[in-house]
Amino acid sequence: MSIRTEKFLALASTDYAGKSTEELQVLFRKFLAQGMHGICFSPYEEGQQPGDQLSEDQIRHRMKIIAPYTKWVRSFSTTEGNELIPKIAKEFGIQSLVGAWLGDDDETNQKEVEGLIKLCNEGFVDIAAVGNEVLYRGDLTEHQLLNFIQYAKSNIKNVPVGYVDAYYEFVDHPKISDACDVILANCYPFWEGCDLDYSLLYMKDMYQRALRAGRGKKVIISETGWPSEGTNLEGAFPSYENAMKYFMNTQKWVAEEDIELFYFSSFDESWKVGAEGDVGAYWGIWDRDEQLKF
Repeated sequence: MSIRTEKFLALASTDYAGKSTEELQVLFRKFLAQGMHGICFSPYEEGQQPGDQLSEDQIRHRMKIIAPYTKWVRSFSTTEGNELIPKIAKEFGIQSLVGAWLGDDDETNQKEVEGLIKLCNEGFVDIAAVGNEVLYRGDLTEHQLLNFIQYAKSNIKNVPVGYVDAYYEFVDHPKISDACDVILANCYPFWEGCDLDYSLLYMKDMYQRALRAGRGKKVIISETGWPSEGTNLEGAFPSYENAMKYFMNTQKWVAEEDIELFYFSSFDESWKVGAEGDVGAYWGIWDRDEQLKF
């Protein structure tokens, strides 16, 4: 057992029941100080949204904030300035899981994949992801997605290539699982209406299903998290305290089991309200003004 794992287990040995918000905050900050494997990078400042051009300065500024707390960063696109994220991450000694964003526009998809190939072959990418939740959204068919994955793999050397989607999509699409070098599974007990008290057990089951779908391939949890504000989804209730508890439970488990996980997300982003409802803006560890929330 590593020293880091021992520290996490020692931190998590206390039951959260009955703890005040202030006591949870102290515990949360201790967990955060131990560091995460990975975090999903939120590049958009207040007033920005996908489609806006990102600047080098804003990416470097936010990278500096998260750098003390993570070994890896995950990005979602290779255009509109997102291609700078893995380059700047390298400056901070942070490894990168870099995604090409695929949707229903073929011209944009081509640019994204070519951008991913370029970043890989320039040495800025440690894991390449061809698409994010494309099957879940229904933007591409399985056959179209397979073509993009196979094209990327044929042009990328010495970098594992995968695809990101909800864990069950790998069960439902074995051809996609077979095409991937690594399974990148999003696991969100919240979005399936799971009560916080059962959320860790639920996520463990999600992970096991992705493992079975991968048939021996490495599985990385590419996203998980819990919103700190907003409307409940069945038994899943967003709250300041629940977000802290979920983060700590998750970090304890992955340290214990040596699982690689990217926490969602680094910063709150208001633009997500449109796609996800009021909870969309409150998934960050830092708020929209880049202040640590907890």
